[in-house]
Amino acid sequence: MTEILNILVRRHKDCDIIKWAFNTAFGERNLKDFILAYNIEDRRYLNVTNRCTNNCAFCIRKTDVGVGYNLWLAREPGLQEIKEALGDPAGCSEVVFCGYGEPLVRLDLVKDISSYIKDSFGSVVRVNTNGHADLLHGRGSVERLRGLVDRINISLNAENDHKYREICRPSFGPGTHDAVIQFAASCVGVIPDITLSVVDWPGIDIVKCREIAENIGVAFRVRKHDGIRQA
Repeated sequence: MTEILNILVRRHKDCDIIKWAFNTAFGERNLKDFILAYNIEDRRYLNVTNRCTNNCAFCIRKTDVGVGYNLWLAREPGLQEIKEALGDPAGCSEVVFCGYGEPLVRLDLVKDISSYIKDSFGSVVRVNTNGHADLLHGRGSVERLRGLVDRINISLNAENDHKYREICRPSFGPGTHDAVIQFAASCVGVIPDITLSVVDWPGIDIVKCREIAENIGVAFRVRKHDGIRQA
């Protein structure tokens, strides 16, 4: 069965969809056997979904190494399962929503978990996102995270829509890049710490991307792509 999966993956660009279907149909292991929370340095990461509305050329899901953990899930975890996996984040500098998928696909879950983290531990909460939340849930989606999320890192990854579609291959098609910029602007005044980021990928105009961040009035960061992780 593993060999069959490998053949399918080699024949499809959307390998995450194939693996998701395989795990859902054939996975017999308990969800506790899968990684819902993991640590990198002094940060605790939460892996709440494998679904993503991008299919980025540089995505670490396409590598064997990834972040050093197998973050493919048999199914999406519920609220209580994430709480149990989180444990006590004391000693962690922050709790980050970032796994093998786009966390804001599950916006309500992110809201509920963030509320639990704030009420129970008072920890700093960060969300790493592709910025498609308004396309998924309607305008003003970030308002649901007001007072719950301290930091948000939004992946811009291109200076214009054509380049964005070429590199990130969004499922929403043309206009997605503009929606990401609009989402970033909507975070101002709602999330205290906002960063637009890009990967140091060939063809991306870093200077123009930085100008976009400056025009919005948010921080800018270049993420080093090493085929392993971009924390």
